[in-house]
Amino acid sequence: MSAVEKHVDVNVPVRAAYDQWTQFQSFPKFMEGVRRVDQLDDRRMHWCVEIAGKTEEYDAQITEQIPDQRIAWRSTSGPKNSGLVSFHPLDARRTRVMLQMEYEPEGIVENAGDKLGVVSMRLQGDLNRFKKFIESRGVETGAWRGNI
Repeated sequence: MSAVEKHVDVNVPVRAAYDQWTQFQSFPKFMEGVRRVDQLDDRRMHWCVEIAGKTEEYDAQITEQIPDQRIAWRSTSGPKNSGLVSFHPLDARRTRVMLQMEYEPEGIVENAGDKLGVVSMRLQGDLNRFKKFIESRGVETGAWRGNI
């Protein structure tokens, strides 16, 4: 398994950053390669993504969710991955969003990309686009405040 840890500081309160992250269907607006995320229920999602030029679909399960603090997940089918996104208030109007992810590269292309840091760069880009997305809106597009 490979691991990546990235973060970005966003100029919104922790509640707004967290609430926006719970809107999984908006991920294609700021995550490169994410074509679609369907939320099946409070815990399960179906992802359609492009990895190394090929379309992959997989299911993931939220393993822990604490409002304004963290969301953890793991894939239950398809490409193996798991991770945690956590939200850390820097002050009343700024939040650090930290993303930790483990994944299993498959095949020559994905392994080469992993060695070159492609996933790390893509995740930092996703966080930077999240920052732009939430800051340009000023408010979240929705929220789910339940605990898992």
